[in-house]
Amino acid sequence: MKKSVYIIGSKGIPAKYGGFETFVDKLTAYQRDNSIQYYVACMRENSAKSGFVEDVFEYNGAICYNIDVPNVGPARAIIYDIIALNKAIELANKNQDCEPIFYVLACRIGPFIGTIKKKIKELGGKLLVNPDGHEWLRAKWSLPVRKYWKISEALMVKHADLLVCDSENIESYIKENYTKYAPKTIYIAYGTDTSKSELSANDDKVLSWNKEKGIAENEYYLVVGRFVPENNYEAMIKGFMASHSKKDFVLITNVEENKFYNQLLKDTEFDKDSRIKFVGTVYDQELLKYIRENAFGYLHGHEVGGTNPSLLEALASTKLNLLLNVGFNREVGQDSAIYWEKDELARMLEKAEELSPEEIEELDRKSNQRIANAFTWEKIVEDYERVFIKEKRWQQCL
Repeated sequence: MKKSVYIIGSKGIPAKYGGFETFVDKLTAYQRDNSIQYYVACMRENSAKSGFVEDVFEYNGAICYNIDVPNVGPARAIIYDIIALNKAIELANKNQDCEPIFYVLACRIGPFIGTIKKKIKELGGKLLVNPDGHEWLRAKWSLPVRKYWKISEALMVKHADLLVCDSENIESYIKENYTKYAPKTIYIAYGTDTSKSELSANDDKVLSWNKEKGIAENEYYLVVGRFVPENNYEAMIKGFMASHSKKDFVLITNVEENKFYNQLLKDTEFDKDSRIKFVGTVYDQELLKYIRENAFGYLHGHEVGGTNPSLLEALASTKLNLLLNVGFNREVGQDSAIYWEKDELARMLEKAEELSPEEIEELDRKSNQRIANAFTWEKIVEDYERVFIKEKRWQQCL
Protein backbone atom coordinates (compact mmCIF):
# COMPACT_ATOMS: atom_id res chain seq x y z
CA MET A 1 0.00 0.00 0.00
CA LYS A 2 1.30 3.44 -0.93
CA LYS A 3 1.52 6.42 1.42
CA SER A 4 -1.16 8.93 0.35
CA VAL A 5 -0.23 12.62 0.45
CA TYR A 6 -2.99 15.13 -0.33
CA ILE A 7 -1.81 18.62 -1.31
CA ILE A 8 -4.21 21.53 -0.86
CA GLY A 9 -3.68 25.26 -1.38
CA SER A 10 -2.08 25.60 -4.80
CA LYS A 11 -4.13 26.50 -7.88
CA GLY A 12 -2.95 23.17 -9.23
CA ILE A 13 -0.70 21.51 -11.77
CA PRO A 14 0.54 21.82 -14.48
CA ALA A 15 1.91 25.05 -12.98
CA LYS A 16 1.15 28.19 -14.97
CA TYR A 17 2.58 30.68 -12.47
CA GLY A 18 3.03 31.11 -8.73
CA GLY A 19 5.38 29.75 -6.10
CA PHE A 20 3.14 27.05 -4.62
CA GLU A 21 2.07 25.86 -8.08
CA THR A 22 5.70 25.51 -9.18
CA PHE A 23 6.53 23.72 -5.91
CA VAL A 24 3.80 21.10 -6.40
CA ASP A 25 4.80 20.65 -10.05
CA LYS A 26 8.45 20.03 -9.09
CA LEU A 27 7.58 17.85 -6.07
CA THR A 28 5.67 15.47 -8.35
CA ALA A 29 8.03 15.75 -11.36
CA TYR A 30 11.16 14.98 -9.31
CA GLN A 31 9.56 12.19 -7.24
CA ARG A 32 12.04 9.45 -6.37
CA ASP A 33 10.20 7.42 -3.71
CA ASN A 34 7.54 5.39 -5.50
CA SER A 35 5.90 4.36 -2.23
CA ILE A 36 4.24 7.82 -2.13
CA GLN A 37 1.03 8.59 -4.03
CA TYR A 38 0.31 12.30 -4.43
CA TYR A 39 -3.19 13.74 -4.76
CA VAL A 40 -3.35 17.39 -5.84
CA ALA A 41 -6.34 19.73 -5.55
CA CYS A 42 -6.70 21.94 -8.64
CA MET A 43 -8.90 24.91 -9.51
CA ARG A 44 -10.85 23.84 -12.57
CA GLU A 45 -9.99 26.97 -14.60
CA ASN A 46 -6.28 26.45 -13.90
CA SER A 47 -6.48 22.88 -15.23
CA ALA A 48 -8.47 24.04 -18.27
CA LYS A 49 -5.54 26.27 -19.31
CA SER A 50 -3.57 23.06 -19.88
CA GLY A 51 -6.49 21.21 -21.50
CA PHE A 52 -7.47 19.11 -18.46
CA VAL A 53 -11.25 19.36 -18.18
CA GLU A 54 -12.04 16.00 -16.53
CA ASP A 55 -13.00 15.87 -12.83
CA VAL A 56 -9.95 13.68 -12.17
CA PHE A 57 -6.76 13.45 -14.26
CA GLU A 58 -3.18 12.30 -13.85
CA TYR A 59 -0.13 14.53 -14.16
CA ASN A 60 3.48 13.74 -13.16
CA GLY A 61 2.10 10.54 -11.62
CA ALA A 62 -0.09 12.57 -9.25
CA ILE A 63 -3.86 12.08 -9.14
CA CYS A 64 -5.31 15.56 -9.66
CA TYR A 65 -8.90 16.44 -8.82
CA ASN A 66 -10.67 19.55 -10.07
CA ILE A 67 -12.59 21.82 -7.72
CA ASP A 68 -15.27 24.27 -8.81
CA VAL A 69 -15.15 27.46 -6.75
CA PRO A 70 -17.77 30.23 -6.85
CA ASN A 71 -16.35 33.63 -7.75
CA VAL A 72 -17.00 35.49 -4.48
CA GLY A 73 -14.05 37.90 -4.44
CA PRO A 74 -11.24 37.74 -1.85
CA ALA A 75 -12.93 34.92 0.12
CA ARG A 76 -12.70 32.64 -2.91
CA ALA A 77 -9.30 31.20 -1.92
CA ILE A 78 -10.65 30.35 1.55
CA ILE A 79 -13.69 28.54 0.11
CA TYR A 80 -11.44 26.71 -2.37
CA ASP A 81 -9.16 25.40 0.39
CA ILE A 82 -12.12 24.23 2.52
CA ILE A 83 -13.83 22.42 -0.38
CA ALA A 84 -10.49 20.92 -1.55
CA LEU A 85 -9.54 19.67 1.93
CA ASN A 86 -12.97 18.14 2.57
CA LYS A 87 -12.79 16.46 -0.85
CA ALA A 88 -9.34 15.08 0.06
CA ILE A 89 -10.76 13.61 3.30
CA GLU A 90 -13.62 12.06 1.30
CA LEU A 91 -11.08 10.50 -1.12
CA ALA A 92 -8.92 9.20 1.74
CA ASN A 93 -12.01 7.58 3.29
CA LYS A 94 -13.03 6.03 -0.02
CA ASN A 95 -9.47 4.75 -0.63
CA GLN A 96 -9.29 3.43 2.95
CA ASP A 97 -5.91 5.14 3.26
CA CYS A 98 -3.70 4.26 6.17
CA GLU A 99 -2.36 7.33 7.99
CA PRO A 100 -2.85 9.76 5.07
CA ILE A 101 -1.05 13.12 5.10
CA PHE A 102 -2.94 16.32 4.30
CA TYR A 103 -0.48 19.08 3.40
CA VAL A 104 -2.09 22.54 3.37
CA LEU A 105 -0.14 25.36 1.71
CA ALA A 106 -0.67 28.73 3.51
CA CYS A 107 -2.79 29.65 6.54
CA ARG A 108 -6.05 30.76 4.93
CA ILE A 109 -8.57 28.51 6.70
CA GLY A 110 -7.66 28.80 10.40
CA PRO A 111 -11.20 29.57 11.71
CA PHE A 112 -12.48 26.37 10.03
CA ILE A 113 -9.57 24.01 10.65
CA GLY A 114 -10.63 22.78 14.13
CA THR A 115 -13.71 20.97 12.75
CA ILE A 116 -11.79 19.61 9.75
CA LYS A 117 -8.92 18.42 11.97
CA LYS A 118 -11.35 16.17 13.88
CA LYS A 119 -12.18 14.38 10.62
CA ILE A 120 -8.46 14.00 9.83
CA LYS A 121 -7.85 12.54 13.29
CA GLU A 122 -10.70 10.05 12.86
CA LEU A 123 -8.96 8.81 9.70
CA GLY A 124 -5.67 8.39 11.56
CA GLY A 125 -4.27 11.12 9.33
CA LYS A 126 -1.83 13.97 9.89
CA LEU A 127 -2.23 17.67 9.13
CA LEU A 128 0.89 19.37 7.77
CA VAL A 129 0.88 23.12 7.11
CA ASN A 130 3.21 25.43 5.21
CA PRO A 131 2.80 28.80 6.99
CA ASP A 132 4.18 30.68 3.95
CA GLY A 133 5.33 34.26 4.74
CA HIS A 134 3.90 37.03 6.91
CA GLU A 135 0.72 37.37 4.87
CA TRP A 136 -0.83 39.65 7.52
CA LEU A 137 1.92 42.23 6.84
CA ARG A 138 1.20 42.60 3.14
CA ALA A 139 0.18 46.15 2.18
CA LYS A 140 -2.34 44.91 -0.39
CA TRP A 141 -4.69 43.72 2.38
CA SER A 142 -7.10 46.00 4.24
CA LEU A 143 -6.86 46.09 8.05
CA PRO A 144 -9.81 43.67 8.61
CA VAL A 145 -8.25 41.18 6.15
CA ARG A 146 -4.87 41.47 7.87
CA LYS A 147 -6.54 40.74 11.22
CA TYR A 148 -8.21 37.69 9.67
CA TRP A 149 -4.82 36.44 8.37
CA LYS A 150 -3.24 36.81 11.83
CA ILE A 151 -6.06 34.93 13.58
CA SER A 152 -6.08 32.30 10.84
CA GLU A 153 -2.31 31.81 11.12
CA ALA A 154 -2.56 31.24 14.89
CA LEU A 155 -5.30 28.62 14.48
CA MET A 156 -3.43 26.77 11.71
CA VAL A 157 -0.34 26.65 13.94
CA LYS A 158 -2.46 25.38 16.85
CA HIS A 159 -3.98 22.48 14.90
CA ALA A 160 -1.05 21.44 12.67
CA ASP A 161 0.76 18.21 13.49
CA LEU A 162 3.81 19.63 11.71
CA LEU A 163 4.63 23.04 10.23
CA VAL A 164 6.92 22.89 7.20
CA CYS A 165 8.69 26.27 6.94
CA ASP A 166 10.52 27.22 3.74
CA SER A 167 12.54 29.85 5.62
CA GLU A 168 14.56 29.57 8.83
CA ASN A 169 13.34 33.06 9.74
CA ILE A 170 9.70 31.92 9.46
CA GLU A 171 10.48 28.82 11.54
CA SER A 172 12.01 31.01 14.30
CA TYR A 173 9.01 33.37 14.14
CA ILE A 174 6.55 30.47 14.55
CA LYS A 175 8.46 29.02 17.52
CA GLU A 176 8.87 32.39 19.27
CA ASN A 177 5.34 33.72 18.72
CA TYR A 178 3.32 30.57 19.30
CA THR A 179 5.08 28.95 22.24
CA LYS A 180 1.70 28.27 23.92
CA TYR A 181 0.92 25.74 21.17
CA ALA A 182 4.38 24.09 21.37
CA PRO A 183 4.47 23.88 17.55
CA LYS A 184 6.40 21.06 15.90
CA THR A 185 8.34 22.56 12.98
CA ILE A 186 10.79 21.56 10.28
CA TYR A 187 12.72 23.70 7.80
CA ILE A 188 12.62 22.64 4.14
CA ALA A 189 13.62 25.33 1.66
CA TYR A 190 12.07 26.18 -1.68
CA GLY A 191 13.95 25.00 -4.77
CA THR A 192 15.06 26.40 -8.10
CA ASP A 193 16.19 25.25 -11.52
CA THR A 194 19.97 25.39 -11.95
CA SER A 195 20.23 24.73 -15.70
CA LYS A 196 21.47 27.52 -17.96
CA SER A 197 19.34 29.09 -20.69
CA GLU A 198 19.29 27.23 -23.99
CA LEU A 199 19.27 30.55 -25.87
CA SER A 200 22.31 32.41 -27.18
CA ALA A 201 22.99 36.05 -28.10
CA ASN A 202 22.23 35.32 -31.78
CA ASP A 203 18.79 33.78 -31.25
CA ASP A 204 15.96 35.71 -32.85
CA LYS A 205 14.01 35.75 -29.57
CA VAL A 206 16.90 37.45 -27.78
CA LEU A 207 17.75 39.87 -30.58
CA SER A 208 14.15 41.02 -31.06
CA TRP A 209 13.49 41.36 -27.29
CA ASN A 210 16.67 43.42 -26.72
CA LYS A 211 15.89 45.61 -29.73
CA GLU A 212 12.24 46.13 -28.78
CA LYS A 213 13.12 47.07 -25.17
CA GLY A 214 16.21 49.07 -26.11
CA ILE A 215 18.65 47.28 -23.83
CA ALA A 216 22.20 45.94 -24.21
CA GLU A 217 23.62 42.87 -22.49
CA ASN A 218 25.46 43.50 -19.21
CA GLU A 219 24.27 47.12 -19.31
CA TYR A 220 21.17 46.82 -17.11
CA TYR A 221 20.04 46.07 -13.58
CA LEU A 222 17.06 43.76 -13.37
CA VAL A 223 14.04 43.22 -11.13
CA VAL A 224 11.57 40.36 -11.56
CA GLY A 225 8.67 40.07 -9.16
CA ARG A 226 5.09 40.85 -8.21
CA PHE A 227 4.27 44.53 -8.41
CA VAL A 228 3.30 45.15 -4.78
CA PRO A 229 4.44 47.84 -2.28
CA GLU A 230 6.18 45.43 0.14
CA ASN A 231 8.65 44.50 -2.61
CA ASN A 232 10.01 48.04 -2.24
CA TYR A 233 9.72 49.27 -5.82
CA GLU A 234 9.59 52.85 -4.54
CA ALA A 235 12.87 52.51 -2.62
CA MET A 236 14.58 50.81 -5.58
CA ILE A 237 13.39 53.37 -8.14
CA LYS A 238 14.25 56.36 -5.94
CA GLY A 239 17.65 54.85 -5.11
CA PHE A 240 18.39 54.16 -8.76
CA MET A 241 17.27 57.64 -9.84
CA ALA A 242 19.62 59.17 -7.24
CA SER A 243 22.58 57.16 -8.57
CA HIS A 244 24.91 58.22 -11.36
CA SER A 245 24.73 54.83 -13.05
CA LYS A 246 24.86 54.85 -16.84
CA LYS A 247 23.10 51.49 -16.95
CA ASP A 248 19.36 50.86 -17.39
CA PHE A 249 16.97 49.62 -14.73
CA VAL A 250 14.75 46.94 -16.30
CA LEU A 251 11.60 45.92 -14.40
CA ILE A 252 9.85 42.71 -15.46
CA THR A 253 6.50 42.86 -13.70
CA ASN A 254 2.81 43.14 -14.48
CA VAL A 255 1.66 46.76 -14.02
CA GLU A 256 -1.53 46.63 -16.08
CA GLU A 257 -4.54 48.16 -14.30
CA ASN A 258 -2.46 48.54 -11.17
CA LYS A 259 -3.30 51.45 -8.83
CA PHE A 260 0.12 51.15 -7.20
CA TYR A 261 1.80 51.92 -10.56
CA ASN A 262 -0.01 55.26 -10.91
CA GLN A 263 0.80 56.19 -7.30
CA LEU A 264 4.45 55.27 -7.80
CA LEU A 265 4.62 57.34 -10.99
CA LYS A 266 3.19 60.32 -9.10
CA ASP A 267 5.56 59.87 -6.12
CA THR A 268 8.80 59.28 -8.06
CA GLU A 269 8.24 60.77 -11.56
CA PHE A 270 10.28 57.86 -12.90
CA ASP A 271 8.93 58.54 -16.40
CA LYS A 272 11.38 61.48 -16.53
CA ASP A 273 14.34 59.08 -16.16
CA SER A 274 15.02 57.29 -19.47
CA ARG A 275 17.08 54.61 -17.68
CA ILE A 276 13.98 53.17 -15.96
CA LYS A 277 12.19 50.69 -18.19
CA PHE A 278 9.02 48.83 -17.25
CA VAL A 279 9.00 46.10 -19.90
CA GLY A 280 5.93 44.05 -18.91
CA THR A 281 6.02 40.32 -18.26
CA VAL A 282 8.10 37.56 -19.86
CA TYR A 283 6.40 34.15 -19.80
CA ASP A 284 8.99 32.39 -21.98
CA GLN A 285 11.14 30.73 -19.29
CA GLU A 286 14.22 30.26 -21.49
CA LEU A 287 14.14 33.93 -22.53
CA LEU A 288 13.62 35.04 -18.91
CA LYS A 289 16.58 32.92 -17.83
CA TYR A 290 18.73 34.47 -20.57
CA ILE A 291 17.69 37.99 -19.49
CA ARG A 292 18.69 37.14 -15.89
CA GLU A 293 22.03 35.67 -16.96
CA ASN A 294 22.97 38.74 -18.98
CA ALA A 295 22.00 41.45 -16.51
CA PHE A 296 24.86 43.40 -14.91
CA GLY A 297 23.11 43.02 -11.56
CA TYR A 298 19.87 41.90 -9.95
CA LEU A 299 18.00 44.10 -7.46
CA HIS A 300 15.86 42.38 -4.83
CA GLY A 301 13.62 44.43 -2.57
CA HIS A 302 11.33 41.76 -1.09
CA GLU A 303 10.73 42.39 2.59
CA VAL A 304 7.85 40.05 3.50
CA GLY A 305 7.67 36.29 3.07
CA GLY A 306 9.79 33.19 3.23
CA THR A 307 12.34 31.95 0.73
CA ASN A 308 11.44 33.92 -2.38
CA PRO A 309 11.50 32.01 -5.72
CA SER A 310 12.69 35.04 -7.73
CA LEU A 311 15.66 35.47 -5.36
CA LEU A 312 16.72 31.83 -5.83
CA GLU A 313 16.41 32.22 -9.61
CA ALA A 314 18.57 35.35 -9.47
CA LEU A 315 21.27 33.70 -7.35
CA ALA A 316 21.32 30.77 -9.79
CA SER A 317 21.45 32.96 -12.92
CA THR A 318 22.71 36.52 -12.31
CA LYS A 319 26.35 37.22 -11.58
CA LEU A 320 25.86 40.14 -9.17
CA ASN A 321 22.97 40.30 -6.71
CA LEU A 322 22.05 43.33 -4.57
CA LEU A 323 19.55 42.38 -1.87
CA LEU A 324 17.56 44.43 0.64
CA ASN A 325 19.19 43.88 4.03
CA VAL A 326 16.54 41.83 5.84
CA GLY A 327 16.79 38.45 7.58
CA PHE A 328 14.97 36.49 4.85
CA ASN A 329 17.37 37.66 2.15
CA ARG A 330 20.57 37.30 4.23
CA GLU A 331 19.55 33.78 5.19
CA VAL A 332 19.40 32.79 1.53
CA GLY A 333 22.19 34.89 0.00
CA GLN A 334 24.71 34.65 2.86
CA ASP A 335 28.10 35.92 1.60
CA SER A 336 27.26 35.59 -2.10
CA ALA A 337 25.50 38.96 -2.46
CA ILE A 338 25.73 42.68 -1.64
CA TYR A 339 23.17 44.05 0.85
CA TRP A 340 21.57 47.51 0.83
CA GLU A 341 19.49 49.66 3.18
CA LYS A 342 16.51 51.56 1.79
CA ASP A 343 18.21 54.97 2.04
CA GLU A 344 21.61 53.80 0.77
CA LEU A 345 20.86 52.07 -2.53
CA ALA A 346 22.37 54.82 -4.73
CA ARG A 347 25.71 54.49 -2.92
CA MET A 348 25.62 50.68 -3.14
CA LEU A 349 24.98 50.81 -6.90
CA GLU A 350 28.01 53.02 -7.38
CA LYS A 351 30.04 50.68 -5.18
CA ALA A 352 28.85 47.70 -7.25
CA GLU A 353 30.04 49.34 -10.46
CA GLU A 354 33.52 49.79 -8.94
CA LEU A 355 33.90 46.02 -8.46
CA SER A 356 36.51 44.33 -10.64
CA PRO A 357 35.49 41.52 -13.03
CA GLU A 358 37.32 39.11 -10.69
CA GLU A 359 35.30 40.27 -7.66
CA ILE A 360 32.02 39.87 -9.59
CA GLU A 361 33.13 36.44 -10.78
CA GLU A 362 33.82 35.39 -7.17
CA LEU A 363 30.34 36.50 -6.04
CA ASP A 364 28.86 34.58 -9.00
CA ARG A 365 30.79 31.45 -8.00
CA LYS A 366 29.59 31.76 -4.40
CA SER A 367 25.94 32.28 -5.36
CA ASN A 368 26.00 29.29 -7.74
CA GLN A 369 27.57 27.18 -4.99
CA ARG A 370 24.99 28.38 -2.45
CA ILE A 371 22.15 27.27 -4.75
CA ALA A 372 23.84 23.93 -5.56
CA ASN A 373 24.34 23.16 -1.86
CA ALA A 374 20.92 24.09 -0.52
CA PHE A 375 18.24 24.90 -3.10
CA THR A 376 18.14 22.38 -5.94
CA TRP A 377 14.76 20.73 -6.55
CA GLU A 378 16.43 17.32 -6.21
CA LYS A 379 17.47 18.15 -2.63
CA ILE A 380 14.13 19.76 -1.70
CA VAL A 381 12.09 16.79 -3.00
CA GLU A 382 14.37 14.36 -1.14
CA ASP A 383 13.83 16.35 2.09
CA TYR A 384 10.03 16.26 1.62
CA GLU A 385 9.95 12.54 0.82
CA ARG A 386 11.89 11.86 4.00
CA VAL A 387 9.20 13.71 6.00
CA PHE A 388 6.29 12.04 4.19
CA ILE A 389 7.56 8.48 4.69
CA LYS A 390 9.06 9.01 8.17
CA GLU A 391 5.96 7.86 9.99
CA LYS A 392 5.22 4.98 7.66
CA ARG A 393 4.32 2.12 9.97
CA TRP A 394 3.71 -0.61 7.42
CA GLN A 395 2.55 -3.31 9.83
CA GLN A 396 -0.42 -1.17 10.85
CA CYS A 397 -1.25 -0.44 7.22
CA LEU A 398 -1.23 -3.95 5.81
